[in-house]
Amino acid sequence: MSEDMHLKIRNLTTSDYDQVKELMDDIYDDIGGAWPKLTINKLISDFPEGQICLEDHEKIVGIALSVQVSYQRFSNPHTYDDLIGQKETILNDRNGDAMYGLDVLIHPEYRGFRLGRRLYEARKELCRQHNLRAILAGGRIPSYYQHSDELSPAEYLEAVRERKIYDPILSFQLSNDFQVTRLLKSYLPEDEKSEGYATLLEWKNIFFEPETTVIESRKTQVRIGAVQWQMREVESVDELLKQVEYFVDAVSDYKSDFAVLPEFFNAPLMGLSPDQSNQTEAIRFLASFTERFKTEMSQMAVSYNINIITGSMPIMEDETAYNVSYLCRRDGTVEEQKKIHITPHERRDWVIQGGNELRVFDTDAGRVGILICYDVEFPELGRLLAHQDMDILFVPFWTDTKNGYLRVRNCAQARAIENECYVVICGSCGNLPQVENLDIQYAQSAVFSPSDFSYPHDAIMAETTPNTEMIMFSDLDLDKLKLTRSEGSVNNLKDRRTDLYSVNWTREIITK
Repeated sequence: MSEDMHLKIRNLTTSDYDQVKELMDDIYDDIGGAWPKLTINKLISDFPEGQICLEDHEKIVGIALSVQVSYQRFSNPHTYDDLIGQKETILNDRNGDAMYGLDVLIHPEYRGFRLGRRLYEARKELCRQHNLRAILAGGRIPSYYQHSDELSPAEYLEAVRERKIYDPILSFQLSNDFQVTRLLKSYLPEDEKSEGYATLLEWKNIFFEPETTVIESRKTQVRIGAVQWQMREVESVDELLKQVEYFVDAVSDYKSDFAVLPEFFNAPLMGLSPDQSNQTEAIRFLASFTERFKTEMSQMAVSYNINIITGSMPIMEDETAYNVSYLCRRDGTVEEQKKIHITPHERRDWVIQGGNELRVFDTDAGRVGILICYDVEFPELGRLLAHQDMDILFVPFWTDTKNGYLRVRNCAQARAIENECYVVICGSCGNLPQVENLDIQYAQSAVFSPSDFSYPHDAIMAETTPNTEMIMFSDLDLDKLKLTRSEGSVNNLKDRRTDLYSVNWTREIITK
């Protein structure tokens, strides 16, 4: 038969009723057959896009009927009668924020060709186009009567989910990404095969956006501009700040949403320290400029209309030194993330302490986290940020040798894959012979993505030429992350065995 098919999906019209009736009478002979003509015509009038048919050479071989409903009302217990109005009409809520799937029927001679999946995909696309929250459905379980003597309804659902039992409706719904959210009692009492039971099924539209104004809406296309910074000798703070402003200006000219700088990008100022041989004093000398850098870079963020990830700088708090990165938002607000894991060099030579807070930040261009260099080598931190729905992880780094760089790079790429997010690493190059223990650098900045069909084949969105001062740009699609997390080839976050293991932060993760 398949070689003679000529399939077409379209919306039903009122002239199709005779074919619809024939199909429904054939399939629903056990529960009363077809809806009256008035009912079908009213559905077409109230929600024409929701009434879909599949035809072969102008013969209707499948239909999918839907209405709009209130998600709050119909995601809770209800019966089929709650959808029915006077004269067997089906209630359609023009202001509803969800679709309700009434029927999906395939002619018996056309089963086995996965045609029902086409109707479901058409429904899902309609749900996305109308920006509806979800598709809901009350699903019959017509094979339950064969097992009701030995299985409760809940046990039957579990057996179908584990594929120990095949149910022609529930098994199909589960294979189309619907989730069972509850068991409905007395949903359709005349359905003897289901013994009146049904499942409440839900498919969530991951692209649903609550109604908002354009000004309030969040960007889904985000441009990153990362500066692979050349370390060079400077004569003053003003000179170095001019370099920063030059790059912020350049990145802003390309309409970037974020400008990213490396870890310890202002380390050349340590060469101005009165006692350069004392590394502990030199890092504290550098920390004396951090407040000024934070203030002036925040002003740049506002002036150039760009969010700035300030790399990292040392800061003194109550005689204790920390390594801190700032997020300077373009609305003028500033947040900080201290480096949590301190390298042996930082601890030994600079007496820097690790911070005790992990933060995720809301911005107008996604939800972001910052892990400074060594921190990205600890997978627990990335996973904890992923628990807070992070979209982009920024990793300012400083490494002196290629093996040190590869630790950062390989771990960062792993974080992108396992947490289904974008990761931006940004480092420095050049040399500082006048600064003790910062005399050489090795860097190749990059942007990593999850590893799936929607992204580059090597999961690298962009990367720089190694050890060359330059700006790297990359456009990130945040909607792709939603699709990956929901319908990707694999679902690393969804498929975690939390019944066996978990990652917990012993303090509160701060969201700002």
